[in-house]
Amino acid sequence: MKTILQINPDKTLSRIAPEIYGQFSEHLGRCIYDGIYVGEDSEIPNVNGMRKDVVEALRDLNLPVLRWPGGCFADEYHWRDGIGPKEKRRRMVNTNWGGTVEDNSFGTHEFMELCEQIGCEPYIAVNLGSGTVQEAAEWIEYMTADGDSTITKQRKENGRTKPWHLKYIGIGNENWGCGGSMSPDFYANEYKRYQCFCKNYGKNQLYKVACGPSAEDYNWTKELMSRIDHCHASGISLHYYTVPGDWEHKGSATDFSDLEYYTTIAKALHIEDIIQKHLSIMDKYDPNHDIDLLVDEWGTWYDVEPGTNPGFLYQQNTMRDAIVAALHLNIFNKHSDRIAMANIAQVVNVLQAMILTEDTKMLKTPTYDVFQMYKEHQGARLVESHIISSCCDSGANINEPVVRYQDIAIPALSESVSITEQNDQKLLTITLANTSLTDSLCVELELHMKYSFTGEASVAMLHGDVHDCNTFDDPDRVRAFASEEEWNGNIQTVTLPACSICRILCHVS
Repeated sequence: MKTILQINPDKTLSRIAPEIYGQFSEHLGRCIYDGIYVGEDSEIPNVNGMRKDVVEALRDLNLPVLRWPGGCFADEYHWRDGIGPKEKRRRMVNTNWGGTVEDNSFGTHEFMELCEQIGCEPYIAVNLGSGTVQEAAEWIEYMTADGDSTITKQRKENGRTKPWHLKYIGIGNENWGCGGSMSPDFYANEYKRYQCFCKNYGKNQLYKVACGPSAEDYNWTKELMSRIDHCHASGISLHYYTVPGDWEHKGSATDFSDLEYYTTIAKALHIEDIIQKHLSIMDKYDPNHDIDLLVDEWGTWYDVEPGTNPGFLYQQNTMRDAIVAALHLNIFNKHSDRIAMANIAQVVNVLQAMILTEDTKMLKTPTYDVFQMYKEHQGARLVESHIISSCCDSGANINEPVVRYQDIAIPALSESVSITEQNDQKLLTITLANTSLTDSLCVELELHMKYSFTGEASVAMLHGDVHDCNTFDDPDRVRAFASEEEWNGNIQTVTLPACSICRILCHVS
């Protein structure tokens, strides 16, 4: 039996929004402080307080968008606490995350500076839970308005003459939970009131995001969508975390059994079913698809590393997490006709992070490598592709390959394919993930007969033992490596080791 990936470059589908490869930063643990911002006087190399090593690593991902300031923190955040001279900024207790004192030294100006250094779009979460409509409206004015109003004069006095460009605003966060324990009808009415006063100034046009559901809360989507339309919102959010255990005992990030691995992968794949069901509800109320879906929090969530603050959500990152990331990104690519953005939680030192820091040290996790491998999908067009298994004796096509472990059955192969025009040539990006812990997978890439692979192909592979992770003593234990191969004809074969991710860049004609 052989596994075949059929690819038809003639059948281009939706554009893969670069924002699907977005990130999320919250005032949580060591994400902002130590992870991103160390202050201008720090001995750690920085530019205006931002860690140079972290900024450079994120820039190398072509990071498209960064969400801030939360998360649960967003609905306790009052933006005026984070502007003006740092020594005069309000100190507050971060009640959501560890009870630490937040000194607000990283505020609006610092976040916008960070986005400018990275070269990404800012995505601001507005405080609906404990804030006011006036506060939200004046924050938008502070950031985006020109002229000589009292609010814009205040921004100029704080060092920013020109307004910033701000496209994305989320109005509230998890308002069904930490954002106010609201019912969907109450939130929908509050949302409509808030968004009404979040104005467009000059040429700045806001893309407004309503707080959507948590995981399988289909009733929230139904009630919200029945009360809003595209005049109120450009998109709604969805949050889904992959938790191998339960919320009391989530499981270890590094010490897990084969059963826990396959349970994690099955739960990660479940997001596709959740997405499809929410989209089906959205279709009923928005048949023209004017409102997008944004998966603006996703990723793995385990028990914190032993000896760390439970409120800081610091966890290690193994090849298991890399597989989870690859599966999610392939799924998001496949649904890029409806998914306009996704934001993995979180960018540094929290949950399924891209980057971990420890004083002057910085390392890139296996999840970082997946985003690096997949970045060529950003802005490309999804291509029609199908997995089949062919019986060598009869030639009959059967269902795609499956991995079975005890009572769990999951697809052995995850994939997505996109195409771009490059110097009058068609460039395919093919991303594959083998979910099996024990078996390699030989995949035959079969182009539609009209096309052939032409010239040099870059084949990058990330693989290792499922427990492998990068540490500050061994920061490059898990790394993707690329090789160049000469490809011709319409069929090529690639072998995926067990527990691996592969990215292929190849020209076709």
